[in-house]
Amino acid sequence: MNMKKLHRTTRVSSEQNARSSNKSNVLGLCVLLTLAVIALVVPLGASDPRALGKIEPKVANDAANLGSTEALVILNEQADLSGADQFATKAEKAQYVYSKLREVAERTQAPLRKVLQERGIPFKSYYTVNMIHIQGDFNTLYEVAGRDDVLRIESNPKVKTPIPAANSVLRPAATQATTFAGTGPEWNIKQVNAPQVWAMGYKGQGIVVAGADTGVPWDHVALKSHYRGWNGSSVNHSYSWHDATSQHSATPVDPQWHGTFTMSEMVGDDGKGNQVGVAPGAKWIACRNMDKNGVGSPATYIECFDWLLAPYPTGHPQLANPAMAPDVVNNSWSCPPSEGCSWSTLSQAVNALNAAGIFTVAAAGNYGSSCATVKEPPAIYGNAVSVGSTNSSNYISMFSSRGPVTVDHSNRLKPDIVAPGENIRAAIPYNNMYQGYWSGTSMAAPHIAGAVALLWQAKPAKYNGNISATLAVLKQTTTQLTSAQTCGGYNGKAIPNAVFGWGLLNILKAVQAP
Repeated sequence: MNMKKLHRTTRVSSEQNARSSNKSNVLGLCVLLTLAVIALVVPLGASDPRALGKIEPKVANDAANLGSTEALVILNEQADLSGADQFATKAEKAQYVYSKLREVAERTQAPLRKVLQERGIPFKSYYTVNMIHIQGDFNTLYEVAGRDDVLRIESNPKVKTPIPAANSVLRPAATQATTFAGTGPEWNIKQVNAPQVWAMGYKGQGIVVAGADTGVPWDHVALKSHYRGWNGSSVNHSYSWHDATSQHSATPVDPQWHGTFTMSEMVGDDGKGNQVGVAPGAKWIACRNMDKNGVGSPATYIECFDWLLAPYPTGHPQLANPAMAPDVVNNSWSCPPSEGCSWSTLSQAVNALNAAGIFTVAAAGNYGSSCATVKEPPAIYGNAVSVGSTNSSNYISMFSSRGPVTVDHSNRLKPDIVAPGENIRAAIPYNNMYQGYWSGTSMAAPHIAGAVALLWQAKPAKYNGNISATLAVLKQTTTQLTSAQTCGGYNGKAIPNAVFGWGLLNILKAVQAP
């Protein structure tokens, strides 16, 4: 036996145990201090442990230390949307789901809204998740938590999504040097066999895709002709754009670039040889849920889900119309519980879109190569189609998160599927330019959204609004890929596995499937 190795291992283990013990002690002390602070600010005579137990410790601590804090009040009753299954068409499902969600929200929120209005407490209501966003001190939170109609009170953290960095140069769209000129479909578009589907006459015509991201400039040369708000001679952003950030821009913008890049991967084609999108015949709309720094919050994410379920003109939510909802939504972002996001709250919104027949795609995350690294909402949810990343040789990207999902103890298989996500070239909101090459599962996910647009145009009666059937055929027709890595009981040599899921997207086979 190698005694040097054994000694080193033993020493490291001792250090790890010491660190673990120290962390436990520090954590215990933090909990005690938080409880002590809470005890100091609880109103005299207020000793309802049930109410205190509903308030997330971070919210209570912030309210105690800052005097006031943002909070999300989650109502007890969440809409039962199972009845949507009885409807055959996406339009019928969407109307049913919207009506059901609004009815439950209006009925159950009314008493609490009345109290908040009487107290002069600012609030904002939501319905894909039945909740109210408030700003209040601890006394207010304690009083609200004591209500029978309130399930829990959560924080609304500002979350920075890790945005992939580009590692190449800017490329002009129209007047490039010959070396950088567009020469047709990018390699990643070919890798999923989209051009063969185009040759069959299917480019996504009649389908609407959406991005919930950092925004999109509507007039980029790769995107303008595909924007639902543009009719060829004039533009109208109503029902096609919403900004849930504090900027509330009435005009589509993207100061960060990430949303433009991912949107162009879905539909981008400038007619000049730069074919960067999987479904260049589809129309697009967008909701901005992150600011120029890539920072969003549960409230901005849920506001976008509300809007995507039933879009409305800027400033006029009373005109919300589920008939204007997109068919597919791409989500290349995450909301880490480690930064204060709840595991479960966003799942209500994803379930609502799913019930309404809207196909919801999520980037699996860039925390690989270890197992059980698909660990953040919305990618962890069963109703979100989670996408891992491959390179041009069909190898899994080192950064691509692996499954299964263990953070919620479900052991759920993720990712569901993989697509190209390394060294991708697409549009950026800078002088009608393109940029390469970006890498991340953020770049992989839009391929699936674009592929669904092709499939739904090709076989609308069979798949449009039918989420389970769509996902089934995408899984059954993949290019199957295996790995030497076994994760959580999922053998890497089996199909599916926790590295590639069911395999690499092959949209040609999906369209050709009987």
